[in-house]
Amino acid sequence: MVNQLYPHAPTPAHNFASHFPPLRAGSRCALRSLDVVITRGGVVESRHRVHAAIVRSDGVLLAVARDSQLVTWWRSCAKPFQIMPLVEDGGIEALGWGADELALACGSHGGEPEHVALAGAMLARVGLEEGDLACGPHEPLSARGSRLLRESGHRLTRLHNNCSGKHAAMLARASLTGEPAADYQRASHPVQQAIRRTIVSWTDVESAQLLEAVDGCGVTVFGLPLVNMALAYARLALAAQHDPVAQPIVRAMTAQPFLVGGTDRFDTLLMQATDGRVLCKVGAEGVHSVALLDQGIGFALKVEDGAQRAQYPAVLALLQSLDALPAIIPDALQEFAVRAIRNTRGELVGEIGMESR
Repeated sequence: MVNQLYPHAPTPAHNFASHFPPLRAGSRCALRSLDVVITRGGVVESRHRVHAAIVRSDGVLLAVARDSQLVTWWRSCAKPFQIMPLVEDGGIEALGWGADELALACGSHGGEPEHVALAGAMLARVGLEEGDLACGPHEPLSARGSRLLRESGHRLTRLHNNCSGKHAAMLARASLTGEPAADYQRASHPVQQAIRRTIVSWTDVESAQLLEAVDGCGVTVFGLPLVNMALAYARLALAAQHDPVAQPIVRAMTAQPFLVGGTDRFDTLLMQATDGRVLCKVGAEGVHSVALLDQGIGFALKVEDGAQRAQYPAVLALLQSLDALPAIIPDALQEFAVRAIRNTRGELVGEIGMESR
């Protein structure tokens, strides 16, 4: 039965992404190495290979590092697009949600009390509860979240999962459109089918070429080339200026960065440091997608071996190369740019940073 909040079947809204020019090669250049190295005693001990693509909103491929056509899983970087069907169909207004709910739905939150409470309230709005979430529980991603949970004596729940906001939004769309909540996370469910169509539209990947698997949180995850991920984020940067679907998503993420990540989380600190000019979204296994909102540029990168310790320095180096960050990294991000390695005695013995510094 159709939920009373949303009594009519949705009518597809204007598809802004369909009016973008296709991806095409420009006078692209090869970037200097984005590889990240671990040094000890001044000698390179380990190296992480980093692939990247930088694309302009008109579809021009501007620059690459290693293999821009590398096909990998988009993981949580897809979240701003996974929420789009709900926004496009008027679900946000029907639910009475605002920027906070949108930001959490797009985020990989730190499991802090504010995140957990908001995810629970999002479920309650459609008469659901924690047990309806398909994601499992895991330790909060932020140190503050872990400490406060431990001090509270409360049990770990599915709401602490960094993707609980996304899952709550997916369940809300199922409720509003009269679809069953059961198996909402599976690729065959109408919720995931609508998301798939959105991904195809914004990335220019043919539907038959878009890969599917199961993400760490249990929902459908999509596989596609890095260059197409970058294209989608470049289009998002342009669409944020006036598109009724993209604009509230981008505004929510940049206005509420704490809900996208959390205390001391990279995405939160970066969006704060750039005063919302940069929208960024971390994904597991070393994937990151970024939109430079005032330049109409998007980029995506993948650390080949999936090491998170390498993706943050690479993201910052790319932003510097695009003049989105100053030559001297803001204090809040310094630890992500060059991370000290200390031994068990607390002595400084090496560091993690860009090979090309």
